[in-house]
Amino acid sequence: MRYTLRLPEDFMRQRVLCGLALALLISSAPLAQSRAKATNVTVIPHEAVANFFKNPPGIYTGENMGIATNSKGNVYIYHRANETRLFEYTPQGAFVREIGRHNYGFAFAHSVRVDAQDNIWAVDEGTDMLVKFSPEGKVLMTIGRREDPVAMLSDMPGAGRFHGRNAKYRFGRQTDVAFDQQGNIFVSDGYFDARVVKYDKNGRFVKAVGTRGNGNLQFNTPHSIATDFQGNVYVGDRGNARVQVLDNDLNWKANYGDTGNPWAVCVSGGPGPKNPGKQYLYVSNSWPDSAPAGPAEFTGEVYKMELDGTIIGKFGRAGKAAGEFATIHQMDCRDPDVIYTAEINNWRSQKILLHPTSQKTAGGGPGLKPQAIKTTSQQ
Repeated sequence: MRYTLRLPEDFMRQRVLCGLALALLISSAPLAQSRAKATNVTVIPHEAVANFFKNPPGIYTGENMGIATNSKGNVYIYHRANETRLFEYTPQGAFVREIGRHNYGFAFAHSVRVDAQDNIWAVDEGTDMLVKFSPEGKVLMTIGRREDPVAMLSDMPGAGRFHGRNAKYRFGRQTDVAFDQQGNIFVSDGYFDARVVKYDKNGRFVKAVGTRGNGNLQFNTPHSIATDFQGNVYVGDRGNARVQVLDNDLNWKANYGDTGNPWAVCVSGGPGPKNPGKQYLYVSNSWPDSAPAGPAEFTGEVYKMELDGTIIGKFGRAGKAAGEFATIHQMDCRDPDVIYTAEINNWRSQKILLHPTSQKTAGGGPGLKPQAIKTTSQQ
C-alpha cells in the first residue's frame, strides 16, 4: 500500500515565505562598518534640541529613513511604521500633515529631498520609484517603475538580488536624489544596481555611469548623494568606505576615504538658486542598523569637511541618548550649524545644534582653530 503525505496549504505557504525572506536577507546582508582612518580630529561641541518633534496622540514614526527641510524651514520625515509614510513639521517641530499616503509609489521608504522650488521628492526603494510632490502635496512627476504585480506576489518590497541592468528609466532599489542649479536630477542607484544617473529637470534621461567594483566610477552600494553650488556631485559609496566626487557630467574627480563607511552625505546651503556662500560637506560614519556591539565603540560620528575633502571636525557617537546616534540614514544640513538626523534604530529624528567656535581636539583641550586634516584621494 502506498501512502502520500499531503502538507497543509498554510504550511507550504509559510515555507515559501520563509524561503523568500531568507533570500532577501542574503541579498541585502549588512556591510561591515569601518573604523574611520582620520585621527586626532577636532571635536565640534553639539547639543540636541530636547523633544523637538511633536506628534499628535496616536501618531508615531517608526524607522526614520529620510529627513529634509524646505526654504521656509519646514521639516519632512520619510519613515517606515508598518507602512511607508511622509510627515511634515513646522520649523518649531509641530506636526502639520501627512503627504501621499497610500500612493502607488510608497512601499519601503529610503530618503526624501526638497528641491529649489520646495517640491518634495520621496525616494522609495521598495517600488523602485521617485515621486515628486508639489509643496501642496500633489504628485507632479514619477521616475522609475514599480515591478509588475506578478513579480510582487511575495508582498516583500526590496526582495531580489543585484542585477546591474543599467536601464534608463528603471532602478534597482535606488537610494537618494539630488539637484543642481539648473534643476538636473541625480540619482544614486543603489542596492541592485551600482551607478549614478543624471536626468534633466523634466525627467529625461541624460547619462549614467558606474558598475559594481572598487575602482574609480565603480560603486558598492552608492547610498547617498548631494551636490554643491558648482554642480559637483558627492556620492556616499558606502560599501567602498569612501565618498566619490564627480563633476556635473559625471566624470570622476576625487575619492575621500578617511571617514569610514558613509551612510549619509549632505552639502550645506540648500539646493539654490541663490549662492549659499561657503559650503561644507557632512559625512556620517553610522553605527550599522543591525546594531552590532563592536562597531558601537568606533562609529556613530559625523564629519564636517571642506568641499576639497579637508576634515574640519567631527561630532557625536553611537548611542541612544540625546545627541548620540543609532544609524543615521539621512541628514539635512541646509544651515551648516543646524543638522537634522533621521535614525533607523532609535526610531527618531533629532535637531542638532553645532557650536564650532568652542570646538576642541579629541583627547585634548580647547583649540584656537579647527584642526584641518586632508583626506586621501585615490586614482
